[in-house]
Amino acid sequence: MIDAVSVITAKRDGIELTDAQIDWMIDGFTRGAVADEQMSALAMAVLWRGLSTRELRRWTMAMIASGTRMSFPGLDRPTVDKHSTGGVGDKITLPLAPLVAACGAAVPQLSGRGLGHTGGTLDKLESIPGWHADLSAERMRTILADPGVGAVICAAGADLAPADRRLYALRDVTGTVESLPLIASSIMSKKIAEGTGALVLDVKVGSGAFMKHRADAEALARAMVELGSDAGVRTVALLTEMDTPLGRTAGNALEVAEAIEVLAGGGPADVVSLTLALAREMLAAAGLDGIDPADLLADGRAMDRWRAMVVAQGGDPDAALPRARHTDVLYADRAGFVREVAAFPVGLAAWRLGAGRARQGDPVQAGAGVEIRSGVGDSVAVGQPLAVLHTDTPAAFAGARAALADAWTIAPERSAAPRPLILTRIG
Repeated sequence: MIDAVSVITAKRDGIELTDAQIDWMIDGFTRGAVADEQMSALAMAVLWRGLSTRELRRWTMAMIASGTRMSFPGLDRPTVDKHSTGGVGDKITLPLAPLVAACGAAVPQLSGRGLGHTGGTLDKLESIPGWHADLSAERMRTILADPGVGAVICAAGADLAPADRRLYALRDVTGTVESLPLIASSIMSKKIAEGTGALVLDVKVGSGAFMKHRADAEALARAMVELGSDAGVRTVALLTEMDTPLGRTAGNALEVAEAIEVLAGGGPADVVSLTLALAREMLAAAGLDGIDPADLLADGRAMDRWRAMVVAQGGDPDAALPRARHTDVLYADRAGFVREVAAFPVGLAAWRLGAGRARQGDPVQAGAGVEIRSGVGDSVAVGQPLAVLHTDTPAAFAGARAALADAWTIAPERSAAPRPLILTRIG
């Protein structure tokens, strides 16, 4: 006879849980038979004791079994998705999904909203007038099957791994978000349930990421690659640097505008580079090796897919993006070369300006954020703008400025070599 207390105490004492115990707890929690405080206690025990490879695999499959598992029968092209663990200025999904679709794959991209200093893809896209994130499974299939679209970026349905949704809400308020096995299971239960045939993971490491240390990021990446592969999803991971913000913007509409620059053949070099690297990994995982995504980015075909994707989800690709009502400029107080722009302070400033939320469900400002005017490697003079701050609430400027007080490191000489953006590949 299984009961919640015996399962909690077993994990608390470092005893491996059986498949039956895991299945019983996840199912009971989903149905409401296991109380929130009991699942919170188990999550804390997992944070301290971890999960074995077998336990993690079973835990993830039980999360998937708590809801429906999507599929895309009848598509005449392979399916592939990408997931990022989150960072500052990470707008890569926006140009990446239409680019990969233009190359011949179907991209069912389930994304989330921001919490804290890292932005959410859905928040960014919702700054486009008319665009909406909630789609039925049937509407997703219709858009993916459309030869002129082939990509969807939307919210996960309520019936997709519902146990994970409930558990994440508890982890967020009980200090157990950082548990590596629970992170891996949370991400992969939704991605496997999504029904994609292949998956590329962008696991970020650095001051602006949830994973601050490379060893932890590598362990998370390996765990997720193993979970995907065991479930029959071709999975690969790139570890990417997140000590510095991606691109020159952190916000919602600001990042959309930058993503459109990339689709138009311009944009910051790091955003273009990572977009192409992830696109090549996605195409290889989908069996479409002979296509160079750089060609489709250069000739406008990716932009065509972007516009079609926005229209398919109710948005107007020609509408002006929202702009904040107030701006403030941060100036350099010394001359030299920008050696570093720290990611976390930039993300924190954007959050304080209104681009992010403190709790799930809080509203965000579409036009708020930080626009970096002097990035790593740039020369600056005294009084030259380092950043422009955007917000509808000018009282937020003081807090944003405080966050950015030490974000820029300016040295007499330019750094000898730029840091690599991609640290390693796993899979």
